[in-house]
Amino acid sequence: MLLRRFLQRTHATAPAHVGARASSLLLPFRAFHSSPALQSALDMEKVNTTERLAELRKLMKEHQIDVYMVPSEDSHQSEYIAPCDARRAYISGFTGSAGYAVITHEKAALSTDGRYFNQAEKQLDSNWELLKQGLQDVPTIQEWTVDQVEGGKVVGVDPSVVTAADARKLAEKITKKGAEYKAVAENLVDLVWGDQRPSRPSEPVRVQALDYSGKSFEDKLEELRKELEKRKSLGFVVSMLDEVAWLYNLRGNDIPYNPVFFSYAVVTPTTATLYVDDSKLPQDVKVYIGDKITVRPYSAIFEDVTALSANAFGTSDEPDTKNKFWTSNRASWALVKALGGEERVEETRSPIGDAKAVKNEVELEGMRQCHIRDGAALTQYFAWLEDQLLNKKTTLDEVDGADKLEEIRSKQDLFKGLSFDTISSTGANAAVIHYKPEKGACSIIDAKAIYLCDSGGQYQDGTTDTTRTLHFGEPTEMERKAYTLVLKGNIALERVRFPKGTTGFAIDAMARQFLWAEGLDFRHGTGHGVGSYLNVHEGPIGIGTRVQYSEVPLAVGNVLSDEPGYYEDGKFGIRIENMIMVKEVKTTHQFGDKPYLGFEHVTLTPHCRNLVDMSLLTADEKTFINEYHKEVFDKTSKYFEKDRLTLEWLKRETAPY
Repeated sequence: MLLRRFLQRTHATAPAHVGARASSLLLPFRAFHSSPALQSALDMEKVNTTERLAELRKLMKEHQIDVYMVPSEDSHQSEYIAPCDARRAYISGFTGSAGYAVITHEKAALSTDGRYFNQAEKQLDSNWELLKQGLQDVPTIQEWTVDQVEGGKVVGVDPSVVTAADARKLAEKITKKGAEYKAVAENLVDLVWGDQRPSRPSEPVRVQALDYSGKSFEDKLEELRKELEKRKSLGFVVSMLDEVAWLYNLRGNDIPYNPVFFSYAVVTPTTATLYVDDSKLPQDVKVYIGDKITVRPYSAIFEDVTALSANAFGTSDEPDTKNKFWTSNRASWALVKALGGEERVEETRSPIGDAKAVKNEVELEGMRQCHIRDGAALTQYFAWLEDQLLNKKTTLDEVDGADKLEEIRSKQDLFKGLSFDTISSTGANAAVIHYKPEKGACSIIDAKAIYLCDSGGQYQDGTTDTTRTLHFGEPTEMERKAYTLVLKGNIALERVRFPKGTTGFAIDAMARQFLWAEGLDFRHGTGHGVGSYLNVHEGPIGIGTRVQYSEVPLAVGNVLSDEPGYYEDGKFGIRIENMIMVKEVKTTHQFGDKPYLGFEHVTLTPHCRNLVDMSLLTADEKTFINEYHKEVFDKTSKYFEKDRLTLEWLKRETAPY
């Protein structure tokens, strides 16, 4: 398996004192659990950062840097990162996905959000100050940084790992304090890391066939060039890895769970260039590319765009910048600088990201089909797990469960790997939203407690992400009530109808309304976009209270998650997640002559009967669930013709209410 190869390689190159936790650098999105049951394990994982910080401060002095900033992202602003880019985790010892480290010659601070407070407190050693974002009177990492720059100090950062927009905002604040914000071309943490730093992945690139992509790269280039013409743009520079993969219908294995590869692209009205190391391109990919795409080395991007800009604008101090180059507003400061700065570059939401979020009919059908297979795998796993716990009295820990599910999924057609690290959580662990079990530091699955499983697969025809919460014993009254309120919200969101132009921000309350009526809520988004055999988290659309979800209306062809939840720290957690696709719907009236939209679900595995409080469901909701369960049975039961255990479990769980 790809993941295991990554683990083996990282263990081989990691320093001895990192030990078994080296693998966590591979999995930055799903945070490690920090419940009391695992406190001793986490304490053992605390890294002594004294020597690392001393070496970094020595380099800071050599580069005349007073404050050095270390964000979590790579050069492509990826949510998931390769092990070689986990710089913040290396320098701080904190391995959660969200965080920002800043180091001065006397102090070091790490900022993270509420999902990771407990983890950070246990993983950070005494060298670090923890800034708990969102709490009253706690400064942001930018505010903390600005407070350190009195007296004309210099703040340094690797310009390739921060966006140009963020760099400008912070530079303005720092400059007002009489200090300097400086781009440091060589990443200082990499120098400290030295030979222990994992090597950059070099997995082969492969073609995503037209049977699955639904649109040729030539057609995608033509559509992008129409956008260039509308803006009178000189060319678009593509920096996001999933956007390059989507544009050219290529996939890779450079980042765990994400079928992308390290690359850039530049598209002008007459040329298309792919920046990727030639060694990653098998012969069939070279034939596929042909002479329609020019291939250049990955490292040549900065030199080439500098030359491209110079050719376009000449050497005049006041060039005619009516026509500019175009980048995503997620492009790095280094890339924008190489293009000549904001005077020569327009930064907006990416047109490729917008186009990618609207799936074509082939991609939508792929989503339907892969979710049937994935739903069957989940059903088989849940039936197996119940049998092991209740009938065979087998002792299984959370990792055993996750491994078994991956084994079952791997046998499905077109399976390519997991779409994220499986959240297999029992009892109180289920209350940790981004929980990741690890062998030797996880819990035994308790048949008398809640079990939450959030997992997904990458298939060549689509990407899945499903959460089911189960109970194999006798739930408490509160567990049943909370589960049913979450289920009602899940159903309400799926059934909502809304006029074209509505955003995910506007409909978020549909999923929370029943919890709110009881004074309850959850602290995560309700839905995120999902790629087509690409990243499981995909912008720009989503459902939630984040301001960006108010910027882009939902459109026919969007694929999102519908995942309300409820969590009681130290007790239990509940989440129910289905994938839904935006479609046009018929309504009795059509106010304002606008089309009306709704959702189609594609996730197909049963809800937990044992957790439903029937008294809280309306007759209409019961009918909806019965129809859903009939669809689950009709579309997945064929997979269990020779599996009596699973078939009987499926019949029981999908029986009408």
